[in-house]
Amino acid sequence: MQLNHKKAPINIKAALTLATSALLGTLPVIANAADETTTPAKAQQESSWDFESAFLYYSESDRVSAAEAVISAQKTFENEEVLNLKLTIDSLTGASATGAAAQPNVQTFTRPSGEGSYQTQAGKTPLDDTFKDTRVQLNAQWTQPLAENYTGSAGVHLSKEYDYLSLGVNGNLAYDFNNKNSTFSVGLSYFQDTFTPEGGIPLAFASMPLAYDDDDDDEYGNDEEGEDETVNSAGKTAFNATRRTDSDDKTTADIMFGFTQVINRRMITQFNYSYSKVDGYLSDPFKMLSLVNSEGIAQDYLYENRPDSRVKQSVFAQTKYHFEQNVIDISYRYMWDDWAIDSHTIDSRLRIPLSRNSYIEPHFRFYQQSAADFYQPFLAKSNAVPEFASADYRIGEMSAYTLGVKYGMKLSGGNDLSFRLEYYRQDPKNSGVQAPGALAEVDLYESVDAIIAQVSYSF
Repeated sequence: MQLNHKKAPINIKAALTLATSALLGTLPVIANAADETTTPAKAQQESSWDFESAFLYYSESDRVSAAEAVISAQKTFENEEVLNLKLTIDSLTGASATGAAAQPNVQTFTRPSGEGSYQTQAGKTPLDDTFKDTRVQLNAQWTQPLAENYTGSAGVHLSKEYDYLSLGVNGNLAYDFNNKNSTFSVGLSYFQDTFTPEGGIPLAFASMPLAYDDDDDDEYGNDEEGEDETVNSAGKTAFNATRRTDSDDKTTADIMFGFTQVINRRMITQFNYSYSKVDGYLSDPFKMLSLVNSEGIAQDYLYENRPDSRVKQSVFAQTKYHFEQNVIDISYRYMWDDWAIDSHTIDSRLRIPLSRNSYIEPHFRFYQQSAADFYQPFLAKSNAVPEFASADYRIGEMSAYTLGVKYGMKLSGGNDLSFRLEYYRQDPKNSGVQAPGALAEVDLYESVDAIIAQVSYSF
C-alpha cells in the first residue's frame, strides 16, 4: 500500500496499520482518522471498487524461481463497512537444497516420489531439480464499525497446492481514543494445514532407499528393454517401507497486540507484540541429512525429524516521518522461539518525490538469525542419532540483506503504476560445528543470491 504524501497523517496511519496486520497474515483493520466525517459525495465515491494488481518474479542463481500474480479488490460502503478480496496465484520451479552435504565425489539421490534418481556433481550442494509447485490462495476480509471508537474485522483464508491445503480464519478489534490519535488493537488467527506430499511422508531418520522406475512400460503395459519386474517391485517395496501411508497436518494459533500513536502531523509510530503456537507435523518431508564417517564421506542419507510443536514470539516497532517532501519508514522486529532461534530484522525505505506525479523509493533490509538447537549440517556415524535433527539451512545461523529501489508514478487517469527491482543475498554461517576430513574441503554453507522484480498497478 503506497502513501500519498499530499494527504493528511491519517493515510500514513492506515498504511502503517496495514503493514502491522501483515504480521498475522491477515488483511487490516484500518483505524478511523481524526477526520471522522463522511459527506454524501465522499460516500458515493467510496462505494465503488478499488483494485490493486501486481506481478512478481523471484529467481535464485541456479536454484528456485517463482512467479506470482496478485489481484486485490476493496469496496467501501456508505456506512464505512469495507470488503477486501484477494487472489494470489504463484508457481515455483527449479532446484531446491535437500539438506545433504556437498562431497568430493558424485552423489546419487532418489527422487521424492521414489521413481528415478538424480546426481550431484563433486563439490556441489545437492539440489533436487524436480522442485515444482503451483499455489492458489484466496482471502476475504470484512471490516465495519461496531460502536463509537470500535472497529471489528473478520476474514477467511484458503490456500491450495497439489500436496498442501491451508484453511484459516482471523478476527481483529481496534479501539480509537485520545481524539483518535491513539489506537489499540488485538488480532487472532487460526490455521489448519494438511500435508499429502508426493511419495508419502518419510519416517523420521529412515534411510533413503534406492530408486525404482515405473516409467519404462510400453504402450501395452509391458516392460521395455528387458526390465526385471521382480527387482523393480522389490525397489518399490523398499521405498514404501520408509514411508507412512497417511497424511498429516499442523495447526497455527496467533495472537497480536498492537498500539499506534500519532505523534504529530508528521510522525506516527506503532508497536506490536505477537505470540504464535504451532502444533503438528513440522518436518520438511523433502529434506535429509548426510550420515558421514570420520573422513567426512557420506555413508547414508537420513530423512530429517523436527519437534512437533513450536512457540514463536516477536516484538515489532515502526516509525514513519514525513519531512517537507520525503517520507522515511523504519522498522525493527525481534523474534524468538523455543527452538532457540532468535532473529533481528531492520527494514528501511525512503520515498523521494521526483515530480508531482512520480517518486523513487530506495529500500534496504537486513536480517540475522541464530540456529535452531537441533540444526546440524550433517550427522556423524560414530554418534548416536539424536531425537531431532535437520540440515535445512533456513533454520541455521545466517544473515541476509535486501537492497533495491522502487519507482512509482500516477497516470493521467489517476491510477498508480510502480516498478520494483531488488537484489537479495543470504549467507548461511557455521554455528560452531567442526567439519571432519573431506567436509572441510567443500562449501557446507553456500550463499544464495536472488533477484526480485515486481510491477504493480492500482486502478
